[in-house]
Amino acid sequence: MKNLTIQTIEKEQIKFLKFPKEELLISKTEKAERCLTLTRAMVLGNIEHEKVRILFADNEGLKRVNTTIWGVTEKYVILKTSTIIPLERILSVA
Repeated sequence: MKNLTIQTIEKEQIKFLKFPKEELLISKTEKAERCLTLTRAMVLGNIEHEKVRILFADNEGLKRVNTTIWGVTEKYVILKTSTIIPLERILSVA
């Protein structure tokens, strides 16, 4: 990754980003934990309208977005206005 600083962006900017195909997490445990955390965040978003901070990486470096998760599929996290982030590009959810 070229840039180690974390840039905070608005969810509306995500559709303009380019995402490499590489998985960021190495272990099966980390990937399973990410799925569990994303699912919890989706439930919070849908029931409580709680926002979460998603740390992810595009082709330029680390990005953070504060948003509500509407859905989680095998390959993508779905945000409002049909914005998607590839699952393999997400580092953490808080």
